Amino acid sequence: MPPMRDRPLALTMGDPAGIGLDISLAVWMNRQTWRTPPFLLIGDPAALTDRARLLGHDVAIRETDCEGAIDTFEQALPVLPLTCTAAVTPCQPDSANAGAITGAIETAVRLTMEGTASAIVTNPIAKSVLYDAGFRFPGHTEFLADIGERLTGEKLLPIMMLAGPKLMAVPVTIHIPLKDVPAQLTPDLIYRTCAITVRDLRDRFGLASPRVAVAGLNPHAGENGALGLEDDAVIRPVIERLRAEGVDITGPLPADTMFHDRARATYDVAICMYHDQALIPAKALGFDDSVNVTLGLPFIRTSPDHGTAFTLAGKGIARADSLLAALTMAQQLGRNASKGKS
Repeated sequence: MPPMRDRPLALTMGDPAGIGLDISLAVWMNRQTWRTPPFLLIGDPAALTDRARLLGHDVAIRETDCEGAIDTFEQALPVLPLTCTAAVTPCQPDSANAGAITGAIETAVRLTMEGTASAIVTNPIAKSVLYDAGFRFPGHTEFLADIGERLTGEKLLPIMMLAGPKLMAVPVTIHIPLKDVPAQLTPDLIYRTCAITVRDLRDRFGLASPRVAVAGLNPHAGENGALGLEDDAVIRPVIERLRAEGVDITGPLPADTMFHDRARATYDVAICMYHDQALIPAKALGFDDSVNVTLGLPFIRTSPDHGTAFTLAGKGIARADSLLAALTMAQQLGRNASKGKS
């Protein structure tokens, strides 16, 4: 197997009617100035060519595989072809292309698990579009875990982490209604989320002893039971167990005082109890340059922290900052993981 640095990243096209194609073109065209890590785009070459023409870009596109992507990258945008069923029109998503969208993700996982790609970077998808075609997963994260389970035969717990220059935040529960959160917050789920996060921060991010801050569920972390019992009855015992196992962990903490500058200086990652508790501060502190990282998988996966932005597609105004950050982080995590295995 070649060294990790000699393998390209596998970049999925996302929903082709969104900005995934726009920002993929942007990071390749600025590859020298931005020092874009080499990637292989998995998607429809015709849709990519049409988008480049619409945006007024003169881009050389070359069909190839992982082996040829590194040598191709400086001269042409390397694409592993995967054809969309329906014509691709910016701003007009079509569920007929769901198979190509999910197929690109499955192909990226396979290439990475085979070792021909170093890591996966996924462009945004629109779950509502996929649902119309029978997609049965709450989101990208859960779909990736299902593919990993099918390939390895192991039960996986995927962990979503938003990682930016100012904050890394993990929600314990993700794509569920807020009213269902208390019932889903079991001691086992909180423990496994924290343990996987600590393990991957050590193995992939190179943090020898990650400092973990855990948010409470209720206002003021329950106010000694006056505002809810979950913080003391469910969350605190898990923290005490992890602390006894040697984890540098604090909490449960009132979430409203966890994210100012002085507080963030005391920890490396914030474990939050639900989606918005983690993602609101993460996006407020780094909307353009934060990265969605999936922990707990047998492969490395990053993604921009934004959606498909259909209304921006094909207009030349979509920013590529987060995709560039996702590619750069995926490359570094791959190198860190490779060092850990050597």
